Amino acid sequence: MPRGPRLDAPGVLHHVMARGIDRQIIFRDDQDRDDLLTRLAALATDHRLEVYAWALLDNHFHLLVQTGKQPLERSMRSLLTGFATVFNTRHGRVGHLFQNRYKSVVCEAERYFVELVRYIHLNPLRGGMVRDFDALDEFAYSGHSALLGTVPRPWQATSRVLDRFGQRVSWARAAYRKFVSEGVVAGRRPEFAGGGLIRSAGGWTAVKKLREGRERFSSDERVLGGSAFVDRILREVDRPRARPETVSPAPDLGTLKEIVCTACGLTPMAIRTRRQTRVIAEARAGLAYLWVEFFGQSARALAADLGFRHESVYKAAKRGRTKRDRWIYVVSSRRTADLALP
Repeated sequence: MPRGPRLDAPGVLHHVMARGIDRQIIFRDDQDRDDLLTRLAALATDHRLEVYAWALLDNHFHLLVQTGKQPLERSMRSLLTGFATVFNTRHGRVGHLFQNRYKSVVCEAERYFVELVRYIHLNPLRGGMVRDFDALDEFAYSGHSALLGTVPRPWQATSRVLDRFGQRVSWARAAYRKFVSEGVVAGRRPEFAGGGLIRSAGGWTAVKKLREGRERFSSDERVLGGSAFVDRILREVDRPRARPETVSPAPDLGTLKEIVCTACGLTPMAIRTRRQTRVIAEARAGLAYLWVEFFGQSARALAADLGFRHESVYKAAKRGRTKRDRWIYVVSSRRTADLALP
């Protein structure tokens, strides 16, 4: 059965899950985890995603995010492709890292927001990443510790979560922690992990009642919400839209450098020097933006090629983004790829 299209629009809440192929480990050590978080932080800082909850386990991760100024699919492509490239290079492996495409579920915020925050943040405890609930408070690779203030994550939208638990931060944190602790004894929530009918209808009991009668109901595996919410989302999706342009694979780094340098009147060797002229800085920024953000390639690979720190590449990409229309035109005019604006 063919997979349905992604459901997305600015401001939509998504529960996103990505798993290693054949359930293989995708985080072998903290350096792997930190690399993914650096990429996620860049998306959040630039308002391409708003991140409310997240958890990194050994072979998969969960995110609760809201789409910002860039479609979710493009943000996830940048996040996953860049991470996978660095992971494979660092660990000497080849081939796909993630199982199929990532899974994203559009969520009805008012009904499920805090429940999803709790569900996601309890995953490290249920997965055996921490020994007990108290240890979860200090676990660095979950948004739970950021909400409690034990591991600061300035890019995480903590206030949007805590505001639902109280006006004063200290009270809100205490109320939030109590709410999460109550979820430990509640056990697993099949409506957050099961099929679309179960999630959309409100759990196993609701599904059983619907099947016993003749009531009309709506469900979709891409949506977590009540029947009316599912109906509204699917009606929105059915509206005619312009056909998206396809995205071609990234050119090799050497070709991309040649394209950018030609547009700036430089030789490819010029941007590898330590000179800091305006034109050279502009070319580096354009190259970094196209390579890292537009094509979703490894910042570390570009940093190694230029002889810079990978943090500098991310900063250059951010500068290049301010002139993204120009750089995409430069690439398109050379017929390197037929691309849509990110």
